[in-house]
Amino acid sequence: MRQFAGSRDGSMEARGYCGLDFGTSNSTVAIDGPGGVALAPLEGDSRTLPSSIFFDFSDGSPVFGRAALRAYVDGAEGRLMRSLKSVLGTALMDEATRIKAKSYTFKDIIGLIVGRLKQAADTAAGTDVTRVVLGRPVHFVDDDPGADRRAQDALEEIARDQGFREIAFQYEPIAAALAYEQDVRKEQYALIADIGGGTSDFSVVRVSPEGRTRTDRAGDVLANKGVHIGGTDVDRLFSLKTVMPHLGLASEMRLPFSDKAILAPNGFFVDLATWHRINLLYTPKVARDLRELERHSLAPEKIARLAEVIESRRGHSIALAVENAKIELSGRESAAIDLAEVEKGFAVEVSAAALHDAIADQLGSLSRTLRETLKDSGLSGERIDAVFLTGGSTALPAVRAAVTAHTPGARIVEGDMFGAVGQGLGLDARRKFGSDALRRSA
Repeated sequence: MRQFAGSRDGSMEARGYCGLDFGTSNSTVAIDGPGGVALAPLEGDSRTLPSSIFFDFSDGSPVFGRAALRAYVDGAEGRLMRSLKSVLGTALMDEATRIKAKSYTFKDIIGLIVGRLKQAADTAAGTDVTRVVLGRPVHFVDDDPGADRRAQDALEEIARDQGFREIAFQYEPIAAALAYEQDVRKEQYALIADIGGGTSDFSVVRVSPEGRTRTDRAGDVLANKGVHIGGTDVDRLFSLKTVMPHLGLASEMRLPFSDKAILAPNGFFVDLATWHRINLLYTPKVARDLRELERHSLAPEKIARLAEVIESRRGHSIALAVENAKIELSGRESAAIDLAEVEKGFAVEVSAAALHDAIADQLGSLSRTLRETLKDSGLSGERIDAVFLTGGSTALPAVRAAVTAHTPGARIVEGDMFGAVGQGLGLDARRKFGSDALRRSA
Protein backbone atom coordinates (compact mmCIF):
# COMPACT_ATOMS: atom_id res chain seq x y z
CA MET A 1 0.00 0.00 0.00
CA ARG A 2 1.46 3.35 -1.02
CA GLN A 3 2.00 5.92 1.67
CA PHE A 4 1.55 9.65 1.11
CA ALA A 5 4.50 11.70 2.25
CA GLY A 6 2.74 15.05 1.90
CA SER A 7 4.22 18.45 1.24
CA ARG A 8 3.20 22.04 1.80
CA ASP A 9 5.23 23.62 -0.97
CA GLY A 10 3.59 24.86 -4.16
CA SER A 11 5.32 22.24 -6.33
CA MET A 12 3.31 19.36 -4.97
CA GLU A 13 0.69 17.94 -7.31
CA ALA A 14 -1.99 17.43 -4.69
CA ARG A 15 -5.56 17.91 -5.89
CA GLY A 16 -8.61 19.07 -4.01
CA TYR A 17 -10.28 15.65 -3.99
CA CYS A 18 -10.02 12.49 -1.97
CA GLY A 19 -11.45 9.06 -1.35
CA LEU A 20 -12.96 8.65 2.09
CA ASP A 21 -13.78 5.33 3.72
CA PHE A 22 -15.87 6.00 6.82
CA GLY A 23 -15.83 2.52 8.29
CA THR A 24 -17.72 0.90 11.11
CA SER A 25 -14.48 0.14 12.97
CA ASN A 26 -11.76 2.07 11.11
CA SER A 27 -11.65 4.94 8.63
CA THR A 28 -9.14 6.02 5.98
CA VAL A 29 -8.61 8.90 3.54
CA ALA A 30 -6.70 8.66 0.24
CA ILE A 31 -5.16 11.70 -1.48
CA ASP A 32 -3.68 12.06 -4.98
CA GLY A 33 -0.17 13.42 -4.52
CA PRO A 34 3.24 13.49 -6.25
CA GLY A 35 3.72 9.74 -5.92
CA GLY A 36 0.17 8.85 -6.91
CA VAL A 37 -2.85 8.00 -4.82
CA ALA A 38 -1.95 7.08 -1.26
CA LEU A 39 -3.40 6.97 2.21
CA ALA A 40 -3.00 10.14 4.23
CA PRO A 41 -1.79 10.16 7.86
CA LEU A 42 -4.75 10.51 10.20
CA GLU A 43 -3.39 10.04 13.71
CA GLY A 44 0.32 10.62 14.03
CA ASP A 45 1.93 8.47 11.34
CA SER A 46 -0.96 6.02 11.23
CA ARG A 47 -2.96 5.82 8.02
CA THR A 48 -6.07 4.54 9.80
CA LEU A 49 -8.31 6.18 12.37
CA PRO A 50 -10.50 4.00 14.58
CA SER A 51 -14.05 5.30 14.08
CA SER A 52 -14.35 6.17 17.75
CA ILE A 53 -15.16 9.38 19.58
CA PHE A 54 -14.82 10.16 23.27
CA PHE A 55 -16.44 13.19 24.87
CA ASP A 56 -14.35 14.34 27.82
CA PHE A 57 -16.70 15.47 30.58
CA SER A 58 -14.08 17.86 31.99
CA ASP A 59 -14.57 20.28 29.11
CA GLY A 60 -17.00 18.54 26.72
CA SER A 61 -14.41 18.34 23.94
CA PRO A 62 -14.37 15.37 21.54
CA VAL A 63 -11.32 13.14 21.13
CA PHE A 64 -11.02 10.76 18.16
CA GLY A 65 -9.49 7.42 17.20
CA ARG A 66 -6.90 5.72 19.35
CA ALA A 67 -6.80 8.73 21.63
CA ALA A 68 -10.52 8.24 22.29
CA LEU A 69 -10.02 4.58 23.20
CA ARG A 70 -7.02 5.44 25.42
CA ALA A 71 -8.97 8.11 27.27
CA TYR A 72 -11.75 5.64 28.00
CA VAL A 73 -9.44 2.80 29.03
CA ASP A 74 -7.42 5.18 31.23
CA GLY A 75 -10.58 6.00 33.14
CA ALA A 76 -11.17 9.60 32.06
CA GLU A 77 -14.67 10.76 32.92
CA GLY A 78 -16.63 10.93 29.71
CA ARG A 79 -18.57 9.00 27.09
CA LEU A 80 -17.19 6.70 24.39
CA MET A 81 -19.08 6.06 21.15
CA ARG A 82 -18.07 3.64 18.42
CA SER A 83 -19.44 1.70 15.42
CA LEU A 84 -21.72 4.61 14.53
CA LYS A 85 -21.88 3.71 10.85
CA SER A 86 -24.33 1.00 11.91
CA VAL A 87 -26.80 3.74 12.85
CA LEU A 88 -27.11 5.03 9.27
CA GLY A 89 -30.52 4.21 7.84
CA THR A 90 -32.05 3.42 11.24
CA ALA A 91 -34.51 5.32 13.42
CA LEU A 92 -31.64 6.18 15.77
CA MET A 93 -30.15 8.73 13.34
CA ASP A 94 -32.15 11.68 14.64
CA GLU A 95 -32.35 10.56 18.26
CA ALA A 96 -30.52 12.80 20.68
CA THR A 97 -28.09 11.86 23.40
CA ARG A 98 -26.95 14.28 26.08
CA ILE A 99 -23.25 14.88 26.60
CA LYS A 100 -22.94 16.98 29.76
CA ALA A 101 -25.08 20.07 29.06
CA LYS A 102 -25.22 19.65 25.28
CA SER A 103 -27.51 17.45 23.22
CA TYR A 104 -26.21 15.68 20.09
CA THR A 105 -28.01 13.57 17.52
CA PHE A 106 -26.18 10.55 16.14
CA LYS A 107 -26.03 12.47 12.87
CA ASP A 108 -24.18 15.29 14.64
CA ILE A 109 -21.69 12.84 16.14
CA ILE A 110 -20.99 11.12 12.83
CA GLY A 111 -20.49 14.61 11.41
CA LEU A 112 -17.76 15.30 13.96
CA ILE A 113 -15.86 12.17 12.85
CA VAL A 114 -16.27 12.95 9.14
CA GLY A 115 -15.15 16.52 9.85
CA ARG A 116 -12.03 15.19 11.56
CA LEU A 117 -11.28 13.09 8.47
CA LYS A 118 -11.76 16.08 6.17
CA GLN A 119 -9.32 18.12 8.26
CA ALA A 120 -6.74 15.39 7.77
CA ALA A 121 -7.42 15.37 4.02
CA ASP A 122 -6.99 19.17 3.84
CA THR A 123 -3.71 18.98 5.74
CA ALA A 124 -2.31 16.17 3.60
CA ALA A 125 -3.39 17.79 0.32
CA GLY A 126 -2.30 21.29 1.34
CA THR A 127 -5.60 22.66 0.06
CA ASP A 128 -9.31 22.69 0.79
CA VAL A 129 -10.53 19.28 -0.32
CA THR A 130 -14.07 19.80 -1.60
CA ARG A 131 -14.61 16.75 -3.85
CA VAL A 132 -14.90 13.27 -2.46
CA VAL A 133 -15.76 9.71 -3.36
CA LEU A 134 -17.37 8.12 -0.32
CA GLY A 135 -17.41 4.39 0.18
CA ARG A 136 -20.66 2.64 0.88
CA PRO A 137 -21.57 -1.01 1.50
CA VAL A 138 -23.66 -2.82 -1.07
CA HIS A 139 -26.49 -2.62 1.48
CA PHE A 140 -26.51 -0.27 4.44
CA VAL A 141 -29.75 -2.02 5.42
CA ASP A 142 -30.73 -5.48 4.18
CA ASP A 143 -34.01 -5.94 2.25
CA ASP A 144 -35.15 -2.33 2.68
CA PRO A 145 -34.32 -0.13 -0.34
CA GLY A 146 -35.97 2.89 1.28
CA ALA A 147 -33.85 2.68 4.42
CA ASP A 148 -30.78 1.99 2.30
CA ARG A 149 -31.40 5.17 0.31
CA ARG A 150 -31.98 7.19 3.48
CA ALA A 151 -28.65 5.94 4.84
CA GLN A 152 -26.76 7.13 1.75
CA ASP A 153 -28.65 10.43 1.72
CA ALA A 154 -27.78 10.97 5.39
CA LEU A 155 -24.10 10.28 4.79
CA GLU A 156 -24.11 12.64 1.80
CA GLU A 157 -25.75 15.38 3.87
CA ILE A 158 -23.21 14.87 6.65
CA ALA A 159 -20.32 15.14 4.16
CA ARG A 160 -21.82 18.28 2.65
CA ASP A 161 -22.22 19.86 6.09
CA GLN A 162 -18.51 19.23 6.70
CA GLY A 163 -17.43 21.15 3.59
CA PHE A 164 -17.49 18.68 0.71
CA ARG A 165 -19.21 20.15 -2.35
CA GLU A 166 -19.00 17.44 -5.02
CA ILE A 167 -19.87 14.03 -3.62
CA ALA A 168 -19.88 10.66 -5.37
CA PHE A 169 -20.30 7.16 -3.98
CA GLN A 170 -18.62 3.88 -4.81
CA TYR A 171 -19.35 0.40 -3.51
CA GLU A 172 -16.65 -0.61 -1.08
CA PRO A 173 -15.87 -4.00 -2.71
CA ILE A 174 -15.51 -2.26 -6.10
CA ALA A 175 -13.08 0.17 -4.51
CA ALA A 176 -11.13 -2.80 -3.11
CA ALA A 177 -11.07 -4.29 -6.63
CA LEU A 178 -9.57 -1.06 -8.00
CA ALA A 179 -6.83 -1.27 -5.36
CA TYR A 180 -6.14 -4.94 -6.13
CA GLU A 181 -5.99 -4.27 -9.87
CA GLN A 182 -2.96 -2.01 -9.49
CA ASP A 183 -0.72 -5.06 -9.12
CA VAL A 184 -2.20 -7.53 -11.63
CA ARG A 185 -0.14 -8.56 -14.66
CA LYS A 186 -2.81 -10.24 -16.78
CA GLU A 187 -6.57 -10.38 -17.10
CA GLN A 188 -8.27 -12.46 -14.45
CA TYR A 189 -11.54 -12.96 -12.62
CA ALA A 190 -11.31 -11.85 -9.02
CA LEU A 191 -13.71 -12.39 -6.16
CA ILE A 192 -13.45 -9.40 -3.83
CA ALA A 193 -14.49 -10.21 -0.26
CA ASP A 194 -14.74 -7.10 1.90
CA ILE A 195 -15.79 -8.17 5.39
CA GLY A 196 -15.57 -5.24 7.72
CA GLY A 197 -17.03 -4.11 10.98
CA GLY A 198 -20.61 -3.72 9.81
CA THR A 199 -21.16 -5.42 6.46
CA SER A 200 -19.89 -8.23 4.25
CA ASP A 201 -19.74 -7.41 0.55
CA PHE A 202 -18.77 -9.60 -2.38
CA SER A 203 -18.02 -8.68 -5.98
CA VAL A 204 -16.86 -10.66 -8.98
CA VAL A 205 -14.78 -8.34 -11.13
CA ARG A 206 -12.75 -8.74 -14.32
CA VAL A 207 -9.42 -7.05 -13.63
CA SER A 208 -6.51 -6.44 -15.99
CA PRO A 209 -3.59 -4.07 -16.65
CA GLU A 210 -5.65 -2.50 -19.45
CA GLY A 211 -8.61 -2.04 -17.12
CA ARG A 212 -6.61 0.37 -14.98
CA THR A 213 -6.80 2.94 -17.78
CA ARG A 214 -10.51 2.61 -18.55
CA THR A 215 -12.99 5.09 -17.10
CA ASP A 216 -16.15 3.04 -17.62
CA ARG A 217 -15.80 -0.25 -15.74
CA ALA A 218 -19.47 -1.23 -15.58
CA GLY A 219 -18.90 -4.12 -17.97
CA ASP A 220 -16.14 -5.54 -15.78
CA VAL A 221 -18.33 -5.80 -12.67
CA LEU A 222 -20.00 -9.17 -13.16
CA ALA A 223 -21.82 -9.37 -9.84
CA ASN A 224 -22.12 -7.47 -6.59
CA LYS A 225 -23.94 -8.52 -3.40
CA GLY A 226 -23.80 -7.76 0.28
CA VAL A 227 -25.28 -8.68 3.63
CA HIS A 228 -25.40 -6.72 6.87
CA ILE A 229 -23.01 -8.97 8.80
CA GLY A 230 -19.66 -7.78 10.10
CA GLY A 231 -17.23 -7.71 12.97
CA THR A 232 -19.59 -5.88 15.32
CA ASP A 233 -22.16 -8.67 14.79
CA VAL A 234 -19.48 -11.20 15.67
CA ASP A 235 -18.69 -9.24 18.85
CA ARG A 236 -22.37 -9.02 19.79
CA LEU A 237 -23.10 -12.72 19.28
CA PHE A 238 -19.87 -13.79 20.98
CA SER A 239 -20.68 -11.58 23.97
CA LEU A 240 -24.22 -12.93 24.20
CA LYS A 241 -22.94 -16.50 24.18
CA THR A 242 -20.03 -16.10 26.59
CA VAL A 243 -20.34 -13.04 28.83
CA MET A 244 -23.99 -12.10 29.12
CA PRO A 245 -25.07 -15.37 30.83
CA HIS A 246 -22.79 -14.29 33.73
CA LEU A 247 -24.82 -11.07 33.93
CA GLY A 248 -28.18 -12.80 33.96
CA LEU A 249 -29.04 -13.58 30.34
CA ALA A 250 -31.47 -16.54 30.21
CA SER A 251 -31.94 -16.40 33.99
CA GLU A 252 -35.47 -16.55 35.39
CA MET A 253 -37.53 -14.08 37.34
CA ARG A 254 -40.67 -14.53 39.43
CA LEU A 255 -43.69 -12.56 38.29
CA PRO A 256 -45.11 -10.23 40.99
CA PHE A 257 -48.00 -11.82 42.93
CA SER A 258 -47.46 -15.12 41.12
CA ASP A 259 -45.51 -18.34 41.42
CA LYS A 260 -44.89 -18.36 37.69
CA ALA A 261 -41.29 -17.90 36.50
CA ILE A 262 -40.32 -16.35 33.17
CA LEU A 263 -37.04 -15.46 31.50
CA ALA A 264 -35.54 -12.08 32.31
CA PRO A 265 -36.03 -9.56 29.46
CA ASN A 266 -33.18 -9.95 26.99
CA GLY A 267 -33.24 -6.36 25.69
CA PHE A 268 -30.75 -5.18 28.33
CA PHE A 269 -28.27 -7.84 27.27
CA VAL A 270 -28.64 -7.27 23.54
CA ASP A 271 -28.06 -3.53 24.00
CA LEU A 272 -25.07 -4.13 26.26
CA ALA A 273 -23.53 -6.45 23.64
CA THR A 274 -24.12 -4.01 20.74
CA TRP A 275 -21.50 -1.27 20.37
CA HIS A 276 -23.70 1.57 19.17
CA ARG A 277 -26.52 0.82 21.66
CA ILE A 278 -24.51 0.65 24.88
CA ASN A 279 -24.96 4.34 25.69
CA LEU A 280 -28.75 3.96 25.50
CA LEU A 281 -28.57 1.96 28.75
CA TYR A 282 -27.05 4.79 30.75
CA THR A 283 -30.32 6.33 31.95
CA PRO A 284 -31.99 6.59 35.37
CA LYS A 285 -34.97 4.59 34.07
CA VAL A 286 -32.80 1.62 33.07
CA ALA A 287 -31.10 1.72 36.48
CA ARG A 288 -34.49 1.63 38.22
CA ASP A 289 -35.75 -1.17 35.96
CA LEU A 290 -32.70 -3.30 36.73
CA ARG A 291 -33.00 -2.89 40.48
CA GLU A 292 -36.65 -3.90 40.19
CA LEU A 293 -35.61 -6.90 38.09
CA GLU A 294 -33.03 -7.83 40.73
CA ARG A 295 -35.75 -7.98 43.40
CA HIS A 296 -37.74 -10.52 41.39
CA SER A 297 -34.84 -12.46 39.90
CA LEU A 298 -34.07 -16.07 40.73
CA ALA A 299 -30.41 -15.20 40.07
CA PRO A 300 -30.20 -11.83 41.87
CA GLU A 301 -26.41 -11.88 42.14
CA LYS A 302 -26.11 -11.90 38.34
CA ILE A 303 -28.63 -9.11 37.83
CA ALA A 304 -26.87 -7.11 40.56
CA ARG A 305 -23.65 -7.50 38.57
CA LEU A 306 -25.46 -6.30 35.43
CA ALA A 307 -26.88 -3.29 37.27
CA GLU A 308 -23.44 -2.40 38.62
CA VAL A 309 -21.91 -2.62 35.12
CA ILE A 310 -24.47 -0.20 33.76
CA GLU A 311 -24.49 2.18 36.72
CA SER A 312 -20.68 2.40 36.61
CA ARG A 313 -20.78 2.73 32.80
CA ARG A 314 -18.45 -0.18 32.13
CA GLY A 315 -20.33 -1.47 29.10
CA HIS A 316 -17.63 -0.47 26.67
CA SER A 317 -15.03 -2.18 28.86
CA ILE A 318 -16.90 -5.45 28.31
CA ALA A 319 -17.19 -4.78 24.57
CA LEU A 320 -13.46 -4.06 24.29
CA ALA A 321 -12.59 -7.21 26.25
CA VAL A 322 -14.81 -9.34 24.01
CA GLU A 323 -13.28 -7.78 20.90
CA ASN A 324 -9.73 -8.37 22.19
CA ALA A 325 -10.50 -12.04 22.88
CA LYS A 326 -12.02 -12.42 19.40
CA ILE A 327 -8.85 -10.99 17.84
CA GLU A 328 -6.72 -13.29 19.99
CA LEU A 329 -8.70 -16.29 18.72
CA SER A 330 -7.65 -15.40 15.16
CA GLY A 331 -4.36 -17.13 15.94
CA ARG A 332 -5.11 -19.34 18.94
CA GLU A 333 -7.53 -22.04 20.00
CA SER A 334 -8.33 -20.50 23.38
CA ALA A 335 -8.34 -17.13 25.10
CA ALA A 336 -9.77 -15.35 28.13
CA ILE A 337 -12.18 -12.43 28.19
CA ASP A 338 -10.66 -10.31 30.93
CA LEU A 339 -13.44 -8.62 32.93
CA ALA A 340 -11.39 -7.49 35.92
CA GLU A 341 -12.74 -3.96 35.44
CA VAL A 342 -16.21 -5.34 36.08
CA GLU A 343 -15.26 -7.51 39.04
CA LYS A 344 -11.85 -8.33 40.50
CA GLY A 345 -10.56 -11.65 39.18
CA PHE A 346 -13.49 -12.06 36.80
CA ALA A 347 -12.58 -13.69 33.48
CA VAL A 348 -14.41 -15.93 31.03
CA GLU A 349 -12.46 -18.68 29.28
CA VAL A 350 -13.42 -18.99 25.60
CA SER A 351 -12.39 -21.08 22.60
CA ALA A 352 -12.28 -20.82 18.83
CA ALA A 353 -14.97 -23.50 18.75
CA ALA A 354 -17.26 -21.37 20.94
CA LEU A 355 -16.73 -18.41 18.63
CA HIS A 356 -17.57 -20.58 15.63
CA ASP A 357 -20.75 -21.83 17.34
CA ALA A 358 -21.79 -18.27 18.24
CA ILE A 359 -21.67 -17.11 14.62
CA ALA A 360 -22.71 -20.33 12.85
CA ASP A 361 -25.88 -18.77 11.41
CA GLN A 362 -23.93 -15.75 10.17
CA LEU A 363 -21.34 -17.99 8.51
CA GLY A 364 -24.22 -19.72 6.73
CA SER A 365 -25.52 -16.33 5.53
CA LEU A 366 -22.07 -15.42 4.24
CA SER A 367 -21.88 -18.69 2.31
CA ARG A 368 -25.34 -18.20 0.79
CA THR A 369 -24.54 -14.63 -0.24
CA LEU A 370 -21.31 -15.75 -1.81
CA ARG A 371 -23.02 -18.55 -3.75
CA GLU A 372 -25.61 -16.06 -5.02
CA THR A 373 -22.84 -13.68 -6.08
CA LEU A 374 -21.10 -16.40 -8.09
CA LYS A 375 -24.42 -17.45 -9.65
CA ASP A 376 -25.19 -13.87 -10.68
CA SER A 377 -21.74 -13.53 -12.23
CA GLY A 378 -22.34 -16.52 -14.51
CA LEU A 379 -19.09 -18.07 -13.33
CA SER A 380 -18.49 -21.20 -11.31
CA GLY A 381 -16.18 -21.07 -8.32
CA GLU A 382 -13.59 -22.94 -10.37
CA ARG A 383 -13.39 -20.00 -12.82
CA ILE A 384 -12.27 -17.56 -10.15
CA ASP A 385 -8.54 -16.88 -10.41
CA ALA A 386 -8.05 -14.96 -7.18
CA VAL A 387 -9.88 -14.16 -3.96
CA PHE A 388 -8.91 -10.75 -2.63
CA LEU A 389 -9.58 -10.48 1.11
CA THR A 390 -9.96 -7.14 2.82
CA GLY A 391 -11.65 -5.95 6.01
CA GLY A 392 -10.62 -6.83 9.54
CA SER A 393 -13.04 -9.75 9.91
CA THR A 394 -11.26 -11.72 7.19
CA ALA A 395 -8.62 -12.46 9.85
CA LEU A 396 -11.04 -14.82 11.61
CA PRO A 397 -10.32 -18.41 10.48
CA ALA A 398 -14.01 -19.39 10.46
CA VAL A 399 -14.91 -16.40 8.27
CA ARG A 400 -12.00 -17.00 5.93
CA ALA A 401 -12.93 -20.67 5.54
CA ALA A 402 -16.55 -19.76 4.75
CA VAL A 403 -15.39 -17.38 2.01
CA THR A 404 -12.70 -19.49 0.37
CA ALA A 405 -14.62 -22.80 0.40
CA HIS A 406 -16.43 -21.89 -2.84
CA THR A 407 -13.34 -21.11 -4.96
CA PRO A 408 -11.10 -24.18 -4.65
CA GLY A 409 -8.54 -23.23 -7.29
CA ALA A 410 -8.20 -19.53 -6.56
CA ARG A 411 -5.14 -17.78 -5.19
CA ILE A 412 -5.83 -16.18 -1.82
CA VAL A 413 -4.60 -12.59 -1.85
CA GLU A 414 -4.59 -10.62 1.37
CA GLY A 415 -5.00 -6.91 0.87
CA ASP A 416 -4.42 -4.17 3.38
CA MET A 417 -7.16 -5.16 5.84
CA PHE A 418 -8.04 -1.58 6.71
CA GLY A 419 -6.60 0.41 3.79
CA ALA A 420 -7.52 -1.29 0.53
CA VAL A 421 -10.99 0.24 0.27
CA GLY A 422 -9.70 3.74 1.01
CA GLN A 423 -6.93 3.32 -1.57
CA GLY A 424 -9.48 2.24 -4.18
CA LEU A 425 -11.77 5.15 -3.35
CA GLY A 426 -8.84 7.48 -3.90
CA LEU A 427 -8.18 5.89 -7.30
CA ASP A 428 -11.85 6.32 -8.15
CA ALA A 429 -11.72 9.96 -7.03
CA ARG A 430 -8.79 10.56 -9.39
CA ARG A 431 -10.79 8.94 -12.19
CA LYS A 432 -13.85 11.09 -11.45
CA PHE A 433 -12.28 14.39 -10.40
CA GLY A 434 -8.67 14.38 -11.64
CA SER A 435 -7.24 16.50 -14.41
CA ASP A 436 -7.92 13.88 -17.10
CA ALA A 437 -11.56 13.73 -16.02
CA LEU A 438 -11.81 17.52 -16.11
CA ARG A 439 -10.37 17.61 -19.64
CA ARG A 440 -12.87 15.00 -20.78
CA SER A 441 -15.77 17.03 -19.39
CA ALA A 442 -14.54 20.33 -20.85
